[in-house]
Amino acid sequence: MNNNHPVLASLGNVLQADQIAVSAKSKAHYRKGWRSGEGDALAVLFPNTLRELWEALKVCVSHNCIIIMQAANTGLTEGSTPSGSDYDRDVVVINTLAMDTIIPMGDAEQIISFPGATLHQLESQLKLASRAPHSVIGSSCLGASIVGGVANNSGGALVKRGPAYTELSLFAWVNEKGELELVNHLGIDLGESPEEIISNLESGNFSRTIEPTDKVASAKDYVEKIRDVDADTPSRYNADESKLYEASGCAGKIAVFAVRLDTFNVPKRERTYYVGTNDPNTLAQLRRHILSQFDNLPEVGEYLHRDIFDIAQTYGKDTFLSVKHLGTQRLPKLFALKGKLDQVFNNWKFVPNSLTDRAMQFASRLFPGHLPDRIIQYRQKYEHHLILKMSDEGIGEADKYLAEFFKDGSAEGDYFVCNADEASSAYLHRFAAAGAAVRYQTMHEKELGEIIALDIALRRNDLDWVEKLPPEIMDKIDKQLYYGHFFCHVFHQDYVLKKGVDPKQLKKELLSILDARGAKYPAEHNVGHLYKAESQLQKFYRKLDPTNTFNPGIGGDSKHKRNCSCCL
Repeated sequence: MNNNHPVLASLGNVLQADQIAVSAKSKAHYRKGWRSGEGDALAVLFPNTLRELWEALKVCVSHNCIIIMQAANTGLTEGSTPSGSDYDRDVVVINTLAMDTIIPMGDAEQIISFPGATLHQLESQLKLASRAPHSVIGSSCLGASIVGGVANNSGGALVKRGPAYTELSLFAWVNEKGELELVNHLGIDLGESPEEIISNLESGNFSRTIEPTDKVASAKDYVEKIRDVDADTPSRYNADESKLYEASGCAGKIAVFAVRLDTFNVPKRERTYYVGTNDPNTLAQLRRHILSQFDNLPEVGEYLHRDIFDIAQTYGKDTFLSVKHLGTQRLPKLFALKGKLDQVFNNWKFVPNSLTDRAMQFASRLFPGHLPDRIIQYRQKYEHHLILKMSDEGIGEADKYLAEFFKDGSAEGDYFVCNADEASSAYLHRFAAAGAAVRYQTMHEKELGEIIALDIALRRNDLDWVEKLPPEIMDKIDKQLYYGHFFCHVFHQDYVLKKGVDPKQLKKELLSILDARGAKYPAEHNVGHLYKAESQLQKFYRKLDPTNTFNPGIGGDSKHKRNCSCCL
């Protein structure tokens, strides 16, 4: 470590040498986004405790550094890494994964999560209390953090729970005068000074009783919102002002130390239905009826188009098999190992690009077909696929409605009730779809262009939900891959481009089409460095971070320091 640099010298007084990465090799993984984006950083820090995090923040602020908070670095919009080399101050990345404590409150009706705890960890811990988290693993990868989900407005596959949201958090911010402050809005008495608050939280020296408060720890209004199928606005999207509150939607513009979140009852019974159709209107009618007429909403409603079904069947097969046979407990470590191997191999010029992906893809071919026969038959017969999970009293409602809806061919399509293997396979196939487009492009990088990955929210009253692109745009695309959370009308749309197509220009054309449709984007990831933030979102970011110390440049904002209130 270069102790001659004043920032590094000061950091050396609060962290051990192995907690400060300064070499190009040791920083590489943390300077690059999961899919795209990278930039310069003076150092990457790895505090082990909240107290170390606080002390490191004090050093960075006192030396006028840019601070980029990072957990698992699983974001899709370049929002948790540096971007380029045109910052006006030294950039320090602070990785929070080592601070992974989860504290149950009451009888686990709520939890407190430290910044590095993961969704996978939470799901496993809550099983012991027969409770369920806000989100389940599914959208991006197995390492996704709880705080990252809250900070980035993440949604998830669970129909009833909406975006990750809380009004109860502990965070540090830099005020208009450039002073670092710790704000305790957890709704728990932890003391007065920052050191006392942090010490009591880390040691567990506080009451676990859930006291009444006017602040919420989940999006309690979401069921009412999603049921309003005649509204001409989306049910959830990144810039929704009603879900921007301190840590919630902050996108790294503050340093979140802890969040407090609700947990949920585990259903006594669940049943999965697999629906197929060639008429998009069939699914539109089904969605509107279930949301507006059922007493009990679905647990899950995941959509797959036939094209992404096919891509996932081939290029997500290793992910499917890994989860099925190794289980989710081992996979985070395996993904971390893969990342380290990629980092090593990328420095070897004689090794082909993405060697681990190529090896995993080759190995997957050695295994027999992995999808059940009835699901394969529906792929042959139908273009549009819906995986619908109901629970408890909702099962009877779904049994009756689906039987009547498809009776005598009155609605185009069909359905079947999944057995345990079919249900598990359907969800795993949907999970594998999220990374399959990237693998497909990687395996054919010599023949193909880049990927444009959009996550969009359609209006709740949209009946014509299937995108129809003009021929001049279709001619530039090799694959258009659609999948998503159907009842929320939130879709992931991945476009694999033909060789030589300018992705920036084509993205502008695609977003223009979405604007005309009244769609919002991004729907469940922060704007990062790939989108321009809407005016209300820009105001929120600037209120949280008036000096532009944390994660500057996201949403198309300036990367330079702000020095006065008139800049707000």
